[in-house]
Amino acid sequence: MSPSNDVAYLPILSFMSFMSFMVRFLTWKRRLRSRAMRWLRPAAVRGNPRYPRLARTSQNVEESVPWAVCWSPVSNRSIAGRWSAMNILVELRKRFAAALAPLVDDTAELVQMVRRSQDARFGDYQANCAMPLAKQLKKPPRDVAAQILASLDVDDLCQPPEIAGPGFINLRIKDDWLAVKLNVAVTDPRLGVAVADDPRTFVIDYSSVNVAKPMHVGHIRSTVIGDSLYRTLKFLGHRVIGDNHLGDWGTQFGMIIYGYRHFANEAAYREQPVEELARGYRTVNALVSYHTGRQQAEVLRKQLADDQAAVERQAAVANTGDAKADKQAAKALRELQSAADKTQSEVQSVLGKLSEVENDPQLAPLIDQHPDIAEAVLAETAKLHEGDADNLRLWREFLPACLEEIDDIYRRLGVTFDHTLGESFYHDRLAKVVEDLKQSGIATDSDGAVCVFLPGETAPMIVRKKDGAFLYATTDLATIQYRMDEWQPNAILYVVDHRQSMHFSHLFAAARLWGYRDVELTHVSFGTVLGENGRPFVTRAGDTVGLRGLLDEAVRRALKIVTENDEAKPDGPELTAEQRRRVAEVVGVAALKYADLSHNRTSDYVFSYDKMLATGGNTATYMQYAYARVQNIFARGGVDIESLRSSGARIELTEPEERALAIELLRFPEALELMVEDYRPNQLTSYLFDQVANRYSSFYEKCPVLKADNPQQRDSRLLLCDLTARTLQLGLELLGIETIEKM
Repeated sequence: MSPSNDVAYLPILSFMSFMSFMVRFLTWKRRLRSRAMRWLRPAAVRGNPRYPRLARTSQNVEESVPWAVCWSPVSNRSIAGRWSAMNILVELRKRFAAALAPLVDDTAELVQMVRRSQDARFGDYQANCAMPLAKQLKKPPRDVAAQILASLDVDDLCQPPEIAGPGFINLRIKDDWLAVKLNVAVTDPRLGVAVADDPRTFVIDYSSVNVAKPMHVGHIRSTVIGDSLYRTLKFLGHRVIGDNHLGDWGTQFGMIIYGYRHFANEAAYREQPVEELARGYRTVNALVSYHTGRQQAEVLRKQLADDQAAVERQAAVANTGDAKADKQAAKALRELQSAADKTQSEVQSVLGKLSEVENDPQLAPLIDQHPDIAEAVLAETAKLHEGDADNLRLWREFLPACLEEIDDIYRRLGVTFDHTLGESFYHDRLAKVVEDLKQSGIATDSDGAVCVFLPGETAPMIVRKKDGAFLYATTDLATIQYRMDEWQPNAILYVVDHRQSMHFSHLFAAARLWGYRDVELTHVSFGTVLGENGRPFVTRAGDTVGLRGLLDEAVRRALKIVTENDEAKPDGPELTAEQRRRVAEVVGVAALKYADLSHNRTSDYVFSYDKMLATGGNTATYMQYAYARVQNIFARGGVDIESLRSSGARIELTEPEERALAIELLRFPEALELMVEDYRPNQLTSYLFDQVANRYSSFYEKCPVLKADNPQQRDSRLLLCDLTARTLQLGLELLGIETIEKM
């Protein structure tokens, strides 16, 4: 082409460039508007429970981390912050999003298919997005995979990607890239974890014990799960407010007051006030349950008589000779008999509980003396709420001792709160809440009560009973109102057991109707702690197991293990008696907490001292031992690890075990991301055990540290050991678990 022709073509080329730019701009604009409209749609649609898919947030192309929450209006972004120097998975997804953008409008679901590889033979990460995309494009999957790779820019990060099988894209991180990032982590106190660039405000409602009785095994889950979420979200740079919503005002205090007035031993009360108040509470509770049970038994007996009569009527139906009709009649008889058997079982269960009280030498004489105890307890509660001087005096007298007992347990567990706002704090707000709900048209009068009728629900949520009493739902709505006014959170998390799921479903729906549509409300539910028999963990007498007793027993067993191990050391014991007791306290408490956190929170688990204190397997004891083993290497080698970190020594990856450990250490941000995605601490425990401690064990067996081949290799491996120990220590700290230098 001649120079004159070049000049002639310039306007055409400029126009083509402009049109290309406009196509890219309009495509970007369409995607942005599509994402924005997901959450800028009318609130009447966005908050409507008839649209359950809105319970999950949209996907963000750049960081694309899924959420699984009850309801959230917040755009889906990475809660742990943007790309840090070490969050490999986030960076890979970001780059795949750029490569996929020319092929598809919405890349969010596809980039989620970039995951860590389950088998190291196929690389460190694997992208499985070519197959579903191939269906959309109507092309062979391997061709689509090749098309993706043509636009994928990972040369600085990965070895050349490989297409395997029907269209899997395998990615292996470059060794020199891993080494560079590890050497950055050597002097980084955050180990490469970025602080959130768009921090959110979280309110976490956890522990929330009933102060009327000592803490028991049922409180361990909410307390330690909530505490670990608090620590981790705060570490990630978010504003986090921990609130212990104590049960300090309801019917339980009516029971305590009644129990104190009728059953208290004054001498015992002066000596151990909490234990004596708890004894009175248990007595009142047993008697209330007994009289309620007698009424229930009468209802069930009548139901059983009706069920048995129905069985007899059906059994008397003669065969008709019609095979189909006779088959239906036989099926109806079986169903009626099954219903009668179920009622019979319920009758026997209730009668068995009544018999236990009747045969109890302490409770039996009290049955006839307190026939109306349930009504009397409600009367005491009502008097307290109405400001009765004597009941208020007793409440103020009882509360400090109860709180001190609870605080002592929290101190041992290492758990703290920013606020402890119990039910009593909100009492003066409840009438106004009900009035506001009525004025807004959300609540209406129904048979003398005030109720919120929720779309799609048959039963209403009662906010004020016929007798004028308020309910938990009323207090919880007042709590949401206060938290939103006081702290303006982006999210409120309720760490409460799964049996309250229906309550929170109704509460969140009512809150949305009330106008709280721009906050994530999540029930972080959990399962039950079971005994060896597979039933809820109780004492032989059927009572809930006290948490103080559990801690004491765990520490006692830990002391036995620590003492035996110390005395079995080749060079003789290393710990003093006081050091052993200190180690035992840390190990015992950690065992209890880690055993809970290491299970998927929605699952039940069996409580076992032997398993939780085992020195092998996924236990706190093993994790603490792994940390202490690293410290022992430094002690034996006379290594000043602080000096080594600042010496300029470099990590070099020459052995497969070194590389395997290295990449897992760099996945720490990913583990934290997984944990907070769905508020599951077991994601972090699994990472620390499976990916760090186990990889370190393999490294330690195959790669001599103090006896390395040369000083350069020795320093490199010492720094790898140090990063392992710091990752374990920080990870355990985020779970609320201490490490110790010697075990």
